[in-house]
Amino acid sequence: MTLPSTMRGVRLPGSSTVEHVTVAVPEPGPGQVLLRMRASSICGSDIRAIYREHLGVGAEAYQGVVAGHEPCGEVVEAGPGARRLSPGDRVVVYHISGCGQCEECRRGYPVGCSSDHRAAHGWQRDGGHADYLLAEESSCLLLPEPLTFVDGALVSCGFGTAFEGLLRGRVSGRDTLLVTGLGPVGLAAAMLGRHLGAARVIGMDPVASRVELAQSLDLLDVAVADPADLAEALGSATGGRGCEVTIDCSGHPDARLAALRHTRHWGRCVLVGEGGTMTMDVSPLLIHPQVSVHGSWVSSVQHMAELLELLVRWGEHPGRIVTHRYPLSEAGTAYEVADRGQAGKVCIVWED
Repeated sequence: MTLPSTMRGVRLPGSSTVEHVTVAVPEPGPGQVLLRMRASSICGSDIRAIYREHLGVGAEAYQGVVAGHEPCGEVVEAGPGARRLSPGDRVVVYHISGCGQCEECRRGYPVGCSSDHRAAHGWQRDGGHADYLLAEESSCLLLPEPLTFVDGALVSCGFGTAFEGLLRGRVSGRDTLLVTGLGPVGLAAAMLGRHLGAARVIGMDPVASRVELAQSLDLLDVAVADPADLAEALGSATGGRGCEVTIDCSGHPDARLAALRHTRHWGRCVLVGEGGTMTMDVSPLLIHPQVSVHGSWVSSVQHMAELLELLVRWGEHPGRIVTHRYPLSEAGTAYEVADRGQAGKVCIVWED
């Protein structure tokens, strides 16, 4: 196919604004592929650290590139040395490219790459809010049928983050799972936790619309909209013993503390919500109940590939949590809706 020389794109200059730009369509170099974008969802970190104001510093700062770090599309051109992917392949993009040589990259976690070569789509290199995306072949995972492009976009960060956190918590059928924060990552954690076998899933969020969405999707056994009601709800559900696994997806200090406080003796508490602080009385909350606390950041490439396979096996579609879809031309509205914090997932999509 003949590709255009220019394409539409979106940048985030800060101050809760969206800038529409026209930029050149890139050409894939050695080991790279060019993707036609089909879905690009909005992450909470895009809102918090770029859209409202640019919070990153140094190598982690937003570099004024095309935004969007949850991309999914199809290969239209493969560069020299690309051996695995061909035009027409549907792919999910692991959104951080690393050096491939440091310890974190060799573990399969480019998100923790310690090299100057580390670059995240939508932060330090062009992301998915454009008609085409240049990606490293090594960062791309085949999107299996019958998953949709929207499903794939959600896996590229949010669902991958939730899955990794649940793996750290070793969720199984022996466990009651508490999810604090029912934004998109929390909804993903509740959905995946049920599939991983959690005996019961309890969710808490002070935003009533998010609790209602989780209930409408049949993700929760117990739903709590008022944090003041959480202790009583958990007391009834667990006989006062707490939950074997808790996961905070909000980053809010009160929610983190609630997750830790309601972790059962010898249980596991996982923190995936970014930002903020946490202050606790260490002995009664950590040492005496012998609780394990895990920090979990995004996912490994291998775990993301595993998740894609499991979603097909389970017959599950992450896109179920998407409440708003917009074309690229309405990216401003998409970001406004996401910024209100009342919706499920918001996604930019391209129609055939």
